Order: sequence, then C-alpha cells, then structure tokens
Amino acid sequence: MPSQLKSADIAIVGGGIIGLATAYEFALRHPQRTVLLLEKEQQLATHQTGRNSGVIHSGIYYLPGSQRAVNCRAGKAMLEKFCGHYGIPHERCGKVIVAVSDDELPQLQKIYERGIANGVKCELIERARLQELEPHSAGVRAIHVPEAGIVDYPAVCAKLAELAQRVNTRIVLGAKVERILNAAGEVRLETTAGEFVAKWLVTCAGLHADRVAEMGGNTPREKIVPFRGEYYALQPAAQRLCKNLIYPVPDPRFPFLGAHFTRMIKGGVECGPNAVLAWAREGYTGRDINWGDLRETLGYVGFRRLAWKYWRMGLGELWRSWSKKAFVKELQRLIPELTLDDVTPAPAGVRAQAVSPQGEVIDDFVIEESPRAVHVINAPSPAATASLAIGKNIAERIVKKWW
Repeated sequence: MPSQLKSADIAIVGGGIIGLATAYEFALRHPQRTVLLLEKEQQLATHQTGRNSGVIHSGIYYLPGSQRAVNCRAGKAMLEKFCGHYGIPHERCGKVIVAVSDDELPQLQKIYERGIANGVKCELIERARLQELEPHSAGVRAIHVPEAGIVDYPAVCAKLAELAQRVNTRIVLGAKVERILNAAGEVRLETTAGEFVAKWLVTCAGLHADRVAEMGGNTPREKIVPFRGEYYALQPAAQRLCKNLIYPVPDPRFPFLGAHFTRMIKGGVECGPNAVLAWAREGYTGRDINWGDLRETLGYVGFRRLAWKYWRMGLGELWRSWSKKAFVKELQRLIPELTLDDVTPAPAGVRAQAVSPQGEVIDDFVIEESPRAVHVINAPSPAATASLAIGKNIAERIVKKWW
C-alpha cells in the first residue's frame, strides 16, 4: 500500500495481537481489500501483548460453549500451525494444576471435567506422577495438561505484521485516535498522525477498549478496570525448581487464577502474578499514576461494588504487593523449598478487565457491533492464544454484515 494512502476498506485501531491477527486474517481471506492499522505507540505489541507471560493455553478452565473456550481451542490449533509454519519459537511443554490440600480436590475435579468437556487432553494424576513431572512441587493430586505450551508472542506479532503488510495493509505507528466520526458511508478517524478514512472500523484497543469503542459509536455497558499483575523471576540457580508450568487450583470465589510458575520460551521462570488495582490504565509500577484514569475507576459504581465484594482478598493482594516475604509465602504453597533469595523482581503487566455496573468481572470475550464497526470490548486471557480465531471471527462478521 502506498505510504501516503490515508483511506482503506477497513481501519483497525490497536496494534496488539488481536488487532494484528485481525489484519492478517482479513488480508489472508480478502487480499483485494485494503486495511489500515493504527497504533498509538511507536512500536507494536507494547502493552498487554508485549508483557504477556507467553503461555499457550489449552482451554481447560473455561465454561464449555463460552467464547473463551471455543476460541481458545480453535485459536490454539491455528497458533501452533502458524508458529510451526513460520519457525516461531514455541513448545508444547505441558503444565500441572496442583491441589495442595484435600480441600481443593472438589475444585480440581471440576476443572478436569471442564477440560474433558472442552476437548482438552488432560489427566488426573496422583502425587507420585506429579513428582516425576515437577519434583519440587507440593500437592496431593494434580491435573496434567500435556498440550499446554509456551511461545514468543512479540515474535508472533512481528510475523503477523510482516505478512499483513505484504497484502494491501498499511500499519501507522504513533497514531493515537482522538476522535471518530461516522459520516455517510464512511468512518473518519482523527489521530495524532493525521486523518484517516475507512468504510468499516474494527477497534481492538485493549486497555482503552471501552473508550475507543464509545468514540466509534458503541456504548459499552462495561468499563475497563486496570489490574496490575506483579511478578518475580527465579534466580538462575533456582530455576531447577520448576521444569515447565505449575499452576494452583484457582479459588472459585476470586476472579483470577492465582500465582503460578511459568517457564519462558526465551529462558528463565516467572512466578506470579498478584492482582492489584493499577493507578493508571498503563500503570506498570506503583509510582505510575494517571489522575484521570484513577478518578474514572474510583468513580465507577461497578468497581466500587467489585471492591466491596472482594475487599478481604484485595487486601491480601495489596499486602503481597508491598511484602516480598508475603509474596514468596504464597509461592511456597506450590514450591515449599523456595526462599526469599531465590526470586528477583520482574516486569509487571496490566490486565484490561471489563467490569459490569453490577460489580461482576466479565469472564468471557465481549465483541460488539455498531453501525459501521466491530468492537473488541473484553479480551482477557486466553486472548493471545485465541487471537487468530478472534481475528477470523471479526473478518467473517465484517463480510457477513456489510458485503
């Protein structure tokens, strides 16, 4: 596409893995159509995608028939095929989900049954088998998921961008969308890189998904609440304690998976996260404060109801954020011999979590439409695993709705 071109059939807002997968899938299926992808940062995959722990999820946790379950399973197969074809580093290393006490066995059984219902290859294993797989892990019983894996998601994004740009796609960096106008037969986007025009619009704005969707003519009932996930990394001498992926049985009362251990495709082992409110939508440290973002979050009735519901658990997460000793104590539930000296701080991520006005964490993907647009409102984990399936779904929606 000529560099000066300011119009296209499709404009995509957001250069994370969902936006890039949508551009790629659309270009793959409709190479005669033109695509503009607008990203506000100076490089792609800066935020959630670039700070992803790199897990290829199996789909074991998700409600059978949900968008997360369906797209995770389809997207996983597509992602593995894509990585294999283009030589992108990835590995089926397997994971264990560990019950550390008998009290957790009923929930472990429920997760196993979900996995079977979703078509996941998994098995319940006893402690002897767990110790073969993860010799340093605690646990009375576990689920082994051999098809879980790890991957380099920024490398996936770089390849998606390269392939899309070969086929009538232009990517514009430093293009923060400031206004979207719906005119007769077109969408106008006013950005920091100039004005662009498209026939149809796709918004995949991650941490700003609700705001950009609203600019584009949609009124999401949910708002994005940013939760910072803080991590430690195992010191080189301690990496022997984790062979692959070790996860706890998630507390069904709490909407996050809990601290776990993840071997990374480039080497090293991450452990975490905890989950605390970020003071900014891009607040990667406790010192990052955006007063506008914070006022919006604290003023949102959905967040206040959520905080009231989970205040005890929230205080525990805050304490682990402040206290390395408390964080390590949580990690020791899975690997008892871990010590304070075995871990060092690692980069944090911020999760864009949609929360309803009733204070419910939205636990499924939410993709909505307005007259000339498709909006990805909520795409929590396993969105990276599911990205190619989500992109295909969006491309099909556009064709079905407008062509």
